[in-house]
Amino acid sequence: QVQLVESGGGLVQAGDSLRLSCAASGRTDRMYTMAWFRQAPGKEREFAAGISRSGSTNLAESVEGRFTISRDNAKNELFLQMNSLKPEDTAVYFCAASSVFRGGVADTPATYTYWGQGTQVTVSS
Repeated sequence: QVQLVESGGGLVQAGDSLRLSCAASGRTDRMYTMAWFRQAPGKEREFAAGISRSGSTNLAESVEGRFTISRDNAKNELFLQMNSLKPEDTAVYFCAASSVFRGGVADTPATYTYWGQGTQVTVSS
């Protein structure tokens, strides 16, 4: 099993920046692709950004150019640097990891095995 714990969320104003972190523990040798998903009230969980073990990335169109995803494999950590935040970025952000090796970075929740509890990001206008 893998445990994922997110941190770094908070309340910010539009245009501000935040950096989310996700610490992984347990059988981290079983982690391949990692990703950030987000879920706003009343909406489905959506993909924000993902990164393979080798560093290939995939970002949703809505965050491209503003968010950067990175990971530290040695420390089993995942990061999401969020710049130029908008009110529509308000959501609970979840860290996810896949236990199956796949080519590319998947953007569907069903392909991810492990999930954190989420951290709230609120962007005021």
